[in-house]
Amino acid sequence: MSINYQEILETIQEQVRPLLSQGKVATYIPELSKVSPQHFGMAVYCLDGTSYTVGDAHRKFSTQSVTKLFALALAFEREGNAIWKRVGREPSGNPFNSLTQLEYERGVPRNPFINAGALVINDILAQRFVQADIAVLQFMRMLADEVKIDFDRDVALSEQKHAHRNNAIAHLMKDFGNLHNPVATVIDSYCRQCSITMNCLELAKAGSFLANHGTIPWNGQKILDSSSAKRLNAVMLTCGTYDVAGDFAFRVGLPAKSGVGGGILAIVPGELAVCVWSPGLDPAGNSLAGVMALELFTTMTARSIF
Repeated sequence: MSINYQEILETIQEQVRPLLSQGKVATYIPELSKVSPQHFGMAVYCLDGTSYTVGDAHRKFSTQSVTKLFALALAFEREGNAIWKRVGREPSGNPFNSLTQLEYERGVPRNPFINAGALVINDILAQRFVQADIAVLQFMRMLADEVKIDFDRDVALSEQKHAHRNNAIAHLMKDFGNLHNPVATVIDSYCRQCSITMNCLELAKAGSFLANHGTIPWNGQKILDSSSAKRLNAVMLTCGTYDVAGDFAFRVGLPAKSGVGGGILAIVPGELAVCVWSPGLDPAGNSLAGVMALELFTTMTARSIF
């Protein structure tokens, strides 16, 4: 039986509307605090090329930590399993910017989706490319087939001016020998990477290669082999939504990566990618309405990995 995704998205939009005023926009990055929490957009990109959108799905937003997924995919494409010598694959159980666990585990981040892990991935990319942030930007442009995707320089500058904790994390890893490039270089690159702006449809299309066993569905280009794509999806499921990944898996049942800009990209292997954006966050840093929208999506479509 075919699924009417458009009707489902419109129903979801109506059902989550009361939640838009309940989340809190990120304030530790001042530029993000200027975004209204009333925005809501959602897009589905199917592997056959059809797409469905609702609300603000075509409005650009700051992708923030969602970019960590693409940086990881790019590093994995270039380095393979060697990256796991410097970063783990376990849920952290702690806030994404925690220093405590990093000190105890001698500078090796639990996973590539917490800030410490993302800084290590950026450091790895800096060994391969002249500028890691430019490499990630070009990679995302290619995956989304959209050359106009770019950095938001105001957001990047705002992050750089308030990156005290990330600097502390980077210096700690440098002290343990797990950061090879200068701290300032890695931090500036990471802040620019996180400032990349996209819309829901662009992000869903960019992430669709992970639903298609590592191959871009619209042109057949292989980014990762099927085994590697499976592994990245697994890390998304267990680590992609900060320190509440277990609850997200329980409620939604999909591999996903979230960001404090309010975006969440989720994958239905073999079928589609779905992206939702709503800037109001829950206490863990995930989009409050976005998580509910994805829970409704998997319930109404009967599509999850479980």
